[in-house]
Amino acid sequence: MNYNKLTSEEEKVIVDKGTEYPFTGEYDGFYEDGTYICRRCNVPLFSSKSKFSSGCGWPSFDETLPYAVKRLPDPDGMRTEIECANCGAHLGHEFVGERLTDKNTRECVNSLSIRFISKEKELPKTIYE
Repeated sequence: MNYNKLTSEEEKVIVDKGTEYPFTGEYDGFYEDGTYICRRCNVPLFSSKSKFSSGCGWPSFDETLPYAVKRLPDPDGMRTEIECANCGAHLGHEFVGERLTDKNTRECVNSLSIRFISKEKELPKTIYE
Protein backbone atom coordinates (compact mmCIF):
# COMPACT_ATOMS: atom_id res chain seq x y z
CA MET A 1 0.00 0.00 0.00
CA ASN A 2 1.08 3.57 -0.62
CA TYR A 3 0.87 5.58 2.58
CA ASN A 4 1.56 9.25 3.23
CA LYS A 5 5.25 10.03 3.70
CA LEU A 6 6.06 10.35 7.40
CA THR A 7 8.73 12.37 9.16
CA SER A 8 11.14 10.44 11.38
CA GLU A 9 9.24 11.72 14.47
CA GLU A 10 5.90 10.57 13.03
CA GLU A 11 7.37 7.18 12.12
CA LYS A 12 8.66 6.67 15.69
CA VAL A 13 5.11 7.07 16.98
CA ILE A 14 3.02 5.58 14.15
CA VAL A 15 5.22 2.63 13.10
CA ASP A 16 7.43 2.00 16.15
CA LYS A 17 4.55 2.62 18.61
CA GLY A 18 6.28 5.42 20.45
CA THR A 19 4.73 8.26 22.42
CA GLU A 20 5.28 11.98 22.07
CA TYR A 21 6.06 13.95 25.21
CA PRO A 22 2.96 15.20 27.08
CA PHE A 23 1.81 18.77 26.46
CA THR A 24 3.98 19.07 23.32
CA GLY A 25 1.57 17.91 20.57
CA GLU A 26 -0.06 20.43 18.27
CA TYR A 27 -3.59 19.17 19.05
CA ASP A 28 -3.44 18.92 22.85
CA GLY A 29 -5.04 22.34 23.49
CA PHE A 30 -6.61 22.66 20.04
CA TYR A 31 -10.41 22.97 19.72
CA GLU A 32 -11.86 23.74 16.31
CA ASP A 33 -14.77 22.21 14.39
CA GLY A 34 -13.76 19.45 12.02
CA THR A 35 -12.42 15.90 11.72
CA TYR A 36 -9.22 14.24 12.85
CA ILE A 37 -7.81 11.79 10.31
CA CYS A 38 -5.03 9.20 10.35
CA ARG A 39 -1.76 10.90 9.43
CA ARG A 40 -0.63 7.74 7.62
CA CYS A 41 -3.66 6.87 5.45
CA ASN A 42 -6.15 9.80 5.74
CA VAL A 43 -9.03 7.71 7.16
CA PRO A 44 -11.34 9.80 9.40
CA LEU A 45 -10.95 8.69 13.04
CA PHE A 46 -12.51 11.26 15.39
CA SER A 47 -14.99 14.10 15.21
CA SER A 48 -14.02 17.31 16.98
CA LYS A 49 -17.36 16.96 18.81
CA SER A 50 -15.88 14.06 20.81
CA LYS A 51 -12.71 15.95 21.84
CA PHE A 52 -12.42 17.09 25.43
CA SER A 53 -9.84 18.50 27.83
CA SER A 54 -8.63 15.69 30.07
CA GLY A 55 -5.53 17.46 31.37
CA CYS A 56 -3.37 14.43 30.50
CA GLY A 57 -1.15 16.22 27.96
CA TRP A 58 -2.43 14.48 24.82
CA PRO A 59 -5.53 15.01 22.69
CA SER A 60 -8.46 13.14 24.25
CA PHE A 61 -11.64 11.90 22.64
CA ASP A 62 -14.56 10.05 24.22
CA GLU A 63 -15.76 8.47 20.98
CA THR A 64 -14.30 7.20 17.71
CA LEU A 65 -15.98 7.27 14.32
CA PRO A 66 -17.62 3.91 13.49
CA TYR A 67 -15.17 1.15 12.51
CA ALA A 68 -12.23 3.61 12.52
CA VAL A 69 -10.20 2.28 15.43
CA LYS A 70 -8.95 -1.17 16.40
CA ARG A 71 -8.36 -1.97 20.09
CA LEU A 72 -5.58 -4.38 21.10
CA PRO A 73 -4.06 -5.47 24.40
CA ASP A 74 -0.89 -3.44 24.92
CA PRO A 75 2.31 -5.48 25.39
CA ASP A 76 2.57 -4.06 28.94
CA GLY A 77 -0.58 -6.05 29.81
CA MET A 78 -2.11 -3.06 31.56
CA ARG A 79 -3.45 -0.84 28.79
CA THR A 80 -5.43 -1.08 25.56
CA GLU A 81 -3.62 0.17 22.46
CA ILE A 82 -5.63 1.89 19.75
CA GLU A 83 -4.66 1.68 16.08
CA CYS A 84 -6.14 2.94 12.84
CA ALA A 85 -8.36 0.06 11.73
CA ASN A 86 -7.41 0.69 8.11
CA CYS A 87 -3.60 0.85 8.16
CA GLY A 88 -2.57 -0.22 11.67
CA ALA A 89 -0.99 3.13 12.59
CA HIS A 90 -0.40 3.43 16.34
CA LEU A 91 -2.65 6.19 17.69
CA GLY A 92 -2.30 5.88 21.46
CA HIS A 93 -4.26 4.15 24.23
CA GLU A 94 -7.82 3.80 25.44
CA PHE A 95 -8.79 4.26 29.08
CA VAL A 96 -12.22 3.32 30.43
CA GLY A 97 -13.72 4.09 33.83
CA GLU A 98 -12.10 7.43 34.60
CA ARG A 99 -15.48 9.23 34.62
CA LEU A 100 -14.10 12.25 32.76
CA THR A 101 -17.14 12.35 30.43
CA ASP A 102 -20.59 10.75 30.35
CA LYS A 103 -19.23 8.15 27.91
CA ASN A 104 -16.60 7.17 30.51
CA THR A 105 -13.95 6.59 27.82
CA ARG A 106 -10.77 8.45 26.98
CA GLU A 107 -9.02 7.81 23.69
CA CYS A 108 -5.59 9.27 24.47
CA VAL A 109 -4.01 10.07 21.10
CA ASN A 110 -0.62 11.27 19.92
CA SER A 111 -0.88 14.47 17.87
CA LEU A 112 1.77 13.01 15.55
CA SER A 113 -0.65 10.18 14.64
CA ILE A 114 -3.46 12.43 13.43
CA ARG A 115 -4.14 15.47 11.25
CA PHE A 116 -6.97 17.93 11.64
CA ILE A 117 -9.20 18.90 8.73
CA SER A 118 -11.44 21.89 9.43
CA LYS A 119 -15.15 21.65 8.73
CA GLU A 120 -14.75 24.10 5.82
CA LYS A 121 -12.19 21.96 4.01
CA GLU A 122 -12.80 18.76 2.09
CA LEU A 123 -11.36 15.59 3.59
CA PRO A 124 -8.40 14.22 1.58
CA LYS A 125 -8.77 11.01 -0.37
CA THR A 126 -7.95 7.93 1.64
CA ILE A 127 -5.34 5.47 0.44
CA TYR A 128 -8.00 2.93 -0.49
CA GLU A 129 -10.07 5.24 -2.74
